[in-house]
Amino acid sequence: MSAKETIEKLQNARIITALVTPFKENGQINFGAFPKLIEDLLANHTEGLILAGTTAESPTLTHDEELAIFAAVNKIVDGRIPLIAGVGTNDTRDSVEFVKEVAELGYIDAGLAVTPYYNKPSQEGIYQHFKAIATASDLPIILYNIPGRVVTEIQVETILRLAELENVIAIKECTNTDNLAYLIEKLPKDFLVYTGEDGLAFHTKALGAQGVISVASHILGQEFFEMFAEIDQGSIQKAAAIQRKILPKINALFSVTSPAPIKTVLNAKGYEVGGLRLPLVACTTEESKIILEKIGN
Repeated sequence: MSAKETIEKLQNARIITALVTPFKENGQINFGAFPKLIEDLLANHTEGLILAGTTAESPTLTHDEELAIFAAVNKIVDGRIPLIAGVGTNDTRDSVEFVKEVAELGYIDAGLAVTPYYNKPSQEGIYQHFKAIATASDLPIILYNIPGRVVTEIQVETILRLAELENVIAIKECTNTDNLAYLIEKLPKDFLVYTGEDGLAFHTKALGAQGVISVASHILGQEFFEMFAEIDQGSIQKAAAIQRKILPKINALFSVTSPAPIKTVLNAKGYEVGGLRLPLVACTTEESKIILEKIGN
């Protein structure tokens, strides 16, 4: 699938869920938990899935585990929505080889490549890193700018430069509304801008972006859908009312390092997604109690 075709496919994807990885008590992946979780996400307006991203605890997943997750989810989804695979690391060579392998699978629509972490590269190093990934295969690439996790930020000038590459089609932007507004104004019109901050979904969509790549959509998909529909219809006050209602719930989902809170909620709802892999740990009993009280039914 060409970059243009993938862009057209993602035009309908306003709510993309960054899927959790379910684990068994022994720490192995619980593939049996995927069908119910994914079907319920689709029923509640998830229009695309991120696999092996931050929410999936990708730093603790092996290469083979990631490929197994891709295959399992693809079998369940069966082409109904786009699948986006996490392909980036802080090692350019490893990322290049992995994106080639993922491209050959044939069913992944795009790759999500995170800003190189730990190395702390310059803006030129960041540009060359993403360029190497984007030109290694025909798999379209989504940039992932998340300085809160990786320390280094892709500056807006670098993002505009990367957007000139044919195979770079979108960005998951986890900074602020100033940067989002600037990018929406300056990027090519067919370049897709998503916020990766659930609390900024309202602001981002109202500014004219595509939508949200979300953790909270695991449980708030219907609310995001209704809020975006009101924005599209020009009913900003109605959309803002939805935003005010869900914001305390979103804040609760990030009151402890994600994805611990969303896993607490999903487990309470019967999805059997299990615990987390070290160095992340599950919410304490007290943390869980507070989160579940704020989430409500």
